[in-house]
Amino acid sequence: MTERVTLTSGGRIVVKVGSSSLAKPDGGIDQVAIARVIQQICGLWDSGHRVVLVSSGAVAAGLPHVGGRPRDITGLQVAAAVGQTRLMEHYSRAFAVEGRTVGQVLLTKDILGVRSQYLHARAALERMLEEGIVPIVNENDTVAVEELKLGDNDRLAAIVSHLVSADLLIMLTDTEGLYSADPNEGDAELLSAVRHTDEILDEVAGGRSGPLGSGGVATKVAAARMAAWSGIDTVIARADQDDVVGRIVRGESVGTHVTPHDSKLTARKLWIAFGQRAEGTVTIDPGAVQAMVERGGSLLAVGVTKVTGDFPPGAAVEVEDSTGALVAKGVSGLSAGRLREVMGRRTDEVGNDGEAIHRDQLVVLANGD
Repeated sequence: MTERVTLTSGGRIVVKVGSSSLAKPDGGIDQVAIARVIQQICGLWDSGHRVVLVSSGAVAAGLPHVGGRPRDITGLQVAAAVGQTRLMEHYSRAFAVEGRTVGQVLLTKDILGVRSQYLHARAALERMLEEGIVPIVNENDTVAVEELKLGDNDRLAAIVSHLVSADLLIMLTDTEGLYSADPNEGDAELLSAVRHTDEILDEVAGGRSGPLGSGGVATKVAAARMAAWSGIDTVIARADQDDVVGRIVRGESVGTHVTPHDSKLTARKLWIAFGQRAEGTVTIDPGAVQAMVERGGSLLAVGVTKVTGDFPPGAAVEVEDSTGALVAKGVSGLSAGRLREVMGRRTDEVGNDGEAIHRDQLVVLANGD
């Protein structure tokens, strides 16, 4: 059993709330649900904490105004554009009643991929928190086509947690937390506390999304692990419980607590590990595993035994050992075709192409980095 985090006044918290916790079954915003979230966040601000709200719900808010849920990406983008204004209108009005000013921050998932954008976003969020403004963050679904397909506000919440150096990420959803199995199919145990490396997280990460949300268990597990590599505790809990946010902050046993890694990844490596989509897989021999895990070395072509997929130079790839276990993820310096040509060959034979992934572009996920 891992120890729950308890925050004293002045802690930084990111609260992510999903569409299923904000929307009515047929679309549109649930006023009671919005008020519940806002009152809890304002309570944290009043007690000295600094809180960022990452909110889904733009598409759901727009559905009543576009004739139902569209089936194409462009239609979803239109629904997001219409719904985003209505969602922020709800938030602005309700926070104002509590005496709080809000600021809208629209981001895309690649914010960590461009250093200048990362720094500007961090500076803006920092200034808002310093001046007592509640940042309300959402993905810019009107232009972020890939992100809209993936419904990645869960991972966005982890990115924001990293941006503001949060002490805690709270993910509010429509379930009690993470379960050992599908709670709708037989016996399932609520996982009160897990380490981010626990294999059971891989087993439960196959959950499906609801009709109004586009995330699911998999994206929440990925987000929790992403936060863990930033050294941030994560709690996943049901949104409609009484004072759920306050109870979590006080360290009560609510939902599922995912404990963080002891060390932190840099922003760049965090994005490589969890933000970039893997376009292929590279299998390596035991010697290469040892060189990367124990000595922090680059991945050399001589240690590669198999290349799966067709990817260009600069693509993210997963690195596996001979058993298929994930060892690392990195940005390949070679195309899949070229890597197949040089795999198993020494650097003195193939020159610069002997280095498949430079250590600075490599994140070791087995036994730490």
